[in-house]
Amino acid sequence: MSTLALLGGDPVRTKLFPAYSVIGEDDRAAVAKVMESGILSRFLGTWHNDFFGGPEVKAFEHEWATAFKAAHAISVNSATSGLYAAAGAAGIGPGDEVIVSPYTMSASAVAALVFNAVPVFADIDPHSYCLSAKTIAAKITPRTKAIIVVHIFGNVADMDPIMTLAKTHGLTVIEDCAQAPFATYKGRPVGTLGHMGVFSLNYHKHIHTGEGGVVTTNDSRLAEKVQLIRNHAEAVVEKKGTADLVNMIGFNFRLGEIEAAIGRRQLLKGPDLVRRRQANVRYLEDRIKGIPFLSMPQVQDGVEHVYYVHGLSYDSEAAGVSRATFVRALKAELAATELREGEGVLMGEGYVRPLYLQPLYQKLVGYGEVGCPFKCPHYTGTPDYAPGSCPDTEDAHFNRVITHELIRPPASRADLDDVANAFSKVAENMAALRDMERQ
Repeated sequence: MSTLALLGGDPVRTKLFPAYSVIGEDDRAAVAKVMESGILSRFLGTWHNDFFGGPEVKAFEHEWATAFKAAHAISVNSATSGLYAAAGAAGIGPGDEVIVSPYTMSASAVAALVFNAVPVFADIDPHSYCLSAKTIAAKITPRTKAIIVVHIFGNVADMDPIMTLAKTHGLTVIEDCAQAPFATYKGRPVGTLGHMGVFSLNYHKHIHTGEGGVVTTNDSRLAEKVQLIRNHAEAVVEKKGTADLVNMIGFNFRLGEIEAAIGRRQLLKGPDLVRRRQANVRYLEDRIKGIPFLSMPQVQDGVEHVYYVHGLSYDSEAAGVSRATFVRALKAELAATELREGEGVLMGEGYVRPLYLQPLYQKLVGYGEVGCPFKCPHYTGTPDYAPGSCPDTEDAHFNRVITHELIRPPASRADLDDVANAFSKVAENMAALRDMERQ
């Protein structure tokens, strides 16, 4: 048994892992074509033929809708913008509550705050790390207007029970698909399971345009509202003849022609990139699934997980070593994970701290000195953001979850063998780590 790198031994790997880059000559050619056309954007914030954008934007939206089997796809300049537009389209407003996961990027919850509604955090399922119908049901009140379901890490929430629950209570369901493009549930693409779906094209996603996003829906009324909110609704509704003015105060959430042109090429690459991630996960898990204190991601029947990250569950009691020490030892064996310029740390403890622990929620200060929407006169509830309010989320984040990105293509079998060998080496040396922690 070789000595751990953390304790002075040689690491398993010293060279950098291959960069994840999905930009190719086809993307560059598409950008050059747009540049030669001189049309970098063709949006106008008025009711006009160009209200819907330029030729690349329109083509991208059509191709995305076709690929994801949605009636409508509306491009935006980020998934954050898409979430805000979707929340507005859902009619969310002052006095309303929106149920959302606490284990997600902050924008998923801020989408409610933008329209002066109050986020209500439901606990996650301890296996999928997504919301469940059970945890959502416990948070529904007469003030509940919508649910934002996050398909975290590339896994998919159990959507059929959630949609049944939403129908019973007349709630709009928005899927946050930022980490799960091309994932499916019972053969259906995410983004078409709820009333609206929001995708990200940010640089570290499966496919990207630098920044960007897409909202999908099968509801023409919601699609129109998202389009209006994207592009200065208040200046458009009169000439367009829009009668429903709820939340028709718009933004500039418009995607440029260059990003749309890249998006069209990226869309074609997405399925193969996902298949390669899935194959890498299968290979790695075959190597490490025998480690007794480490559980692989749980994927329910009928779900196709797309592995934005590989999210493992660590049992510190069974291991006899803290998660922090275990991860430190792994990183030491894969020293290059800390050195990769521009990529950040590729392995870590947990994901994001539960959102309700942020100062925004602990201090209940949002808009203005009054503290709207939490203290808004229109709001009759009492938000519960106390530590411990979502125990499974806190257990996952502070105790169990280990995430890494080392399954991304173009990782080779040799690269994955190094990752597996690092896990195995650390697992074989747990006694040494226990001794180190006792000192």
